[in-house]
Amino acid sequence: MRRRLVLAVAAAVFASGGARLEAAETIALRATDGTALSAVWHAPARLAPAVLLVHMLTRSHAEWDLTAQALNASGFGVLALDLRGHGASEGSISGLGSMQQDVQAALDWLKTRPDVLSNRLGITGASLGATLAVLAAAADPAVRSIALLSPAAEYRGLRCEAAMRRFAERSGAVMLVASTGDPYALRSAHHFEAMGTGSRDLRVVDDTNAHGTTLLNVRPDLVTSLVDWFRRSLL
Repeated sequence: MRRRLVLAVAAAVFASGGARLEAAETIALRATDGTALSAVWHAPARLAPAVLLVHMLTRSHAEWDLTAQALNASGFGVLALDLRGHGASEGSISGLGSMQQDVQAALDWLKTRPDVLSNRLGITGASLGATLAVLAAAADPAVRSIALLSPAAEYRGLRCEAAMRRFAERSGAVMLVASTGDPYALRSAHHFEAMGTGSRDLRVVDDTNAHGTTLLNVRPDLVTSLVDWFRRSLL
């Protein structure tokens, strides 16, 4: 089933004039506190914006595989990060706030790439990754656009409402996705949608309690929606 979804999305991207799909490369990063991190890089075929993918708690970069391939086929550089204590990265899951360093390390790496437009970066985050995406976007003016799956104004003590206000005041572009069976994420999505004057796109998925990247399994068309969003907000 997953292979059919990959082929279907790739076909749609190529039919709309997408770029060739680049081979993925595992890279090593280091956070400011010295924690060794791992990520998977999909280089763009030519100079282009880049999108950083940030996973849910207890998951890894692998949950973004389909999205990474679709974005890369559409011409973006794509970096899928393993947060500390996850996947191939070192460190501990305890202390979620320290993971902000991981996201910033990934953004800083993207800015060093000669094939990336370093002032046109995007972030997609799911659940915990959505909270980290908002915090990073508020702190780094190179981030122009974010897409949040099942966002939360507060995630296990990690608050991002003030950060979203700062990003909104900068007229940053925000796509929000939440399901009707996930009430806190849905309330947070509506709240964030009302902030600021930048571009906003709220997608509500009915009749499911799917959370984070599991929404992509329930509604695989959301992968195409994410590609379209970053095309509109970064290209």
